Amino acid sequence: MIDQHKPVKVIAVTGGKGGVGKTNVSVNLAMALSDMGHRTVLMDADLGLANVDVLLGLRPKKNIADVLSGECGLKEVMLDVCENLKIVPACSGTQEMTALSPHEHAELIHAFNEVSDDIDALIIDTAAGISDSVVSFVKAAQEVLVVVCDEPTSITDAYALIKLLNRDYKMTRFRVLANMVRTDNEGRNMFGKLLTVTDRFLDVTLQYVGSIPYDENVRKAVQRQVAVLKAFPKSKVSLAYRQLANKVNGWPVQAVPRGHLEFFVERLVQGARPSD
Repeated sequence: MIDQHKPVKVIAVTGGKGGVGKTNVSVNLAMALSDMGHRTVLMDADLGLANVDVLLGLRPKKNIADVLSGECGLKEVMLDVCENLKIVPACSGTQEMTALSPHEHAELIHAFNEVSDDIDALIIDTAAGISDSVVSFVKAAQEVLVVVCDEPTSITDAYALIKLLNRDYKMTRFRVLANMVRTDNEGRNMFGKLLTVTDRFLDVTLQYVGSIPYDENVRKAVQRQVAVLKAFPKSKVSLAYRQLANKVNGWPVQAVPRGHLEFFVERLVQGARPSD
């Protein structure tokens, strides 16, 4: 029997800049978790430039904009990808969706309550940058996975995002994933660069969760519009995603509300109440 008050693990995948491979990380992490038996939902939170559906070769008839307009509920826009994995598609080329009001963001976050009984993990693929939209979704998650790659702008933009979240919203804990690395040492060096500046200027805790290797199979999978985990399941990059999912599976799940707008907060409040 499903525990109605079991908290949902909510992870925002972000990076501060475009081109670090966030969406590939989100898609393959979600797929790896679903392969482990976790009922997983992947939300495309790049509201104006959706690309999760493109990466997976899906053609959604409805999307987040239809939920916000009141045309339908969240369940009606969710698409099945494979067993245990659904996506919530965003729309593409719609300016209004990139400038939602705080009230509209809150409505979107609350909309997820209708699916809370059917989900173990929610992965949020945020937009690039440090817009209000990105901040809103990151704040509403339990875990923040910051993706970096070996470009100077990647480290500086990740630092800018962490600084903003720490200074303005008192967020203090971030997990860091190095993407498209040539060697394990390259990933650790990237993390070291970020850690050097955060330790010096910010009161935050960073945890290195590992690296995803550069692999030509990723590009081939993107061209086929299939997740690399499915297209090349025995590749080194697929193995790395399964190792990442194992680590994520071990992260503790927050069981009490933190006092601000967050995903599935009603379930946390119910779970925190003493049973009759």
